[in-house]
Amino acid sequence: MTLKEIRQKMKEPHSYMYVAYTAWHLAEWYRDNHFCGRCGNETHHCENERAVICPKCGNIIYPRIIPTVIVGVINGNKILMTKYANRDLPYYALVAGFVEIGETLEECVAREVMEETGLHVKNIRYYKSQPWGDVQDILMGFYCDVDGDSSIQMDKGELKEALWIEREAIQGQTDDWSLTHHMMMTFKDGREPILES
Repeated sequence: MTLKEIRQKMKEPHSYMYVAYTAWHLAEWYRDNHFCGRCGNETHHCENERAVICPKCGNIIYPRIIPTVIVGVINGNKILMTKYANRDLPYYALVAGFVEIGETLEECVAREVMEETGLHVKNIRYYKSQPWGDVQDILMGFYCDVDGDSSIQMDKGELKEALWIEREAIQGQTDDWSLTHHMMMTFKDGREPILES
């Protein structure tokens, strides 16, 4: 059974799914680091921390966690909703992307929004985070405001839809535990963080 199938069928508390995601993340990491990337020797588990070590060259390998941002772009009483071009999902999501080397989280927010929709943003503010073990991510949610022109110039290689949706019209996703869904519902309820002056 895949993680997606487990998520679709799970009726237990959300914490159970986090356990499944964490187990999957660790299993994938251990599998991918059975051998040292420097010298090719077989690695061994460290005794005092979550890591593997190469007994030949001393290389210590820690679990890989990929920083990723999810962005709720706000335009007055509307939020930017998207559907990705390469995924056959029936529901909307928010702009998201991987943090690049040498980039701050806030720079990543501005870059991903610009790349995918052509929009400039301001007032970037952190909301909350969520582990997402099936792809080894740590998701970090941000809200921000559109800066200037709100005309969407969609990157059709990334997205098949991008549009402004009124707060009251937000439908959410098929389950209630992803950070994306939580951010959409938080905006719908008018509880998104505001930038303090």
